[in-house]
Amino acid sequence: MPNASPEQNTLWILTEVYYPEEISTGYYLTCIAESLAQHRRVKVVTGQPKHMARGLRASKRETRNGVEIIRSWGTTLDKNVLVFRLINMLTIGLSIFFKSLRHFKSCDQVLVVTAPPSLPVTTTLAAMLKGATLTLLVQDSYPEILVAVGGVKNDSLFVRVVHFFNRWVYKYATQIIVMGRDMKELFEAKTQGLDPRIVAIPNWSDLDIVHPTPRDENPLLAELGLLDKFVFLYAGNIGHPTDVETIIESAEMLIELTDIHFLFIGAGAKKNWVVEQVKTRNLNNVTVLDFRPRAEQNIFLNACDVGLVALKKGMWGTAMPSRTYNIMATGKPVLALTDKGSELARVIDEEQIGWHIEPGDTEKLVATIERIVAEKAMLIGMGRRAREASVGKYSPIAACEKYRELLDPK
Repeated sequence: MPNASPEQNTLWILTEVYYPEEISTGYYLTCIAESLAQHRRVKVVTGQPKHMARGLRASKRETRNGVEIIRSWGTTLDKNVLVFRLINMLTIGLSIFFKSLRHFKSCDQVLVVTAPPSLPVTTTLAAMLKGATLTLLVQDSYPEILVAVGGVKNDSLFVRVVHFFNRWVYKYATQIIVMGRDMKELFEAKTQGLDPRIVAIPNWSDLDIVHPTPRDENPLLAELGLLDKFVFLYAGNIGHPTDVETIIESAEMLIELTDIHFLFIGAGAKKNWVVEQVKTRNLNNVTVLDFRPRAEQNIFLNACDVGLVALKKGMWGTAMPSRTYNIMATGKPVLALTDKGSELARVIDEEQIGWHIEPGDTEKLVATIERIVAEKAMLIGMGRRAREASVGKYSPIAACEKYRELLDPK
């Protein structure tokens, strides 16, 4: 950690999840904080692990790689149950708010993540009361993502209230960091008349761990008996925003093509549905595995011929699946279900690394899969370009340098 004078301002990072959590938000925020801590004083206010590291009790206060971590109390109930998730949001939000009031100073900077969606509101209030500046980091855009998954109606009172509080946050925010160009366009519309600085900084490939390996030496494919199959891999969150339904429908339509196999690895609200459908429909061309640690991702991400990414219709501008960059880092092509004009679709087209289809279009997905298998020779060039793009454009060094430049206290 750099030598910091008592007068030097502190960058506070407020996030529901942080180390030792391995889900994407926790991983990325940990990397950002530890990179920035090489240049300035950084402190994190977060909660106890409640996702993949659920049940682990981390220290209430510790310093790791130059970052002081302050963990707030909050319930860690099953987030896949709506009532429990709301209780978690309420308890952690209030706990972080009171810790913020206690620690923020007028010269400090605050970087707050948009999950849970109540966190930016309480953090903005604390920053205003203490005179700190605020930067908003948008990993997922609310309420749009809730509308897309069918959780709320676009014209509901709840959505209007969320928009009202969001505008209040945007008015106070010095700058807003978003994950892609579609999200930047969405937020330019959402902040019209307020004009905060909006900057797109995409997430990145975990290049320290993820790299291409020979397919015929992959231990997971060998363990599952899939070395002689053409494998489409879906690895990551199997949650409400994902269009796994279209993949399952396609798998059923392709069941007679015995050389094609679908492999799911992950956890989330829809995982049990996937497992149930595989059993009910007798889909012997689908294998479902539990979430595996980040340290093993180079093995399981290389356990395929093509990586799958699937978002529900209407997710344009709300999120960019970070797993895309790690699929690219393994040198695998990407087959995506995503809205036209999304950041995901733009990356695929610009780098010429795969295919994207409108969510819900089962027939087109089936036809595309059949074409991919028939023309598999083209995968080599796509994979090479994917790896080159991950190293050249989506590296952790490049992304963290952008954060440093943006948050430089000058």
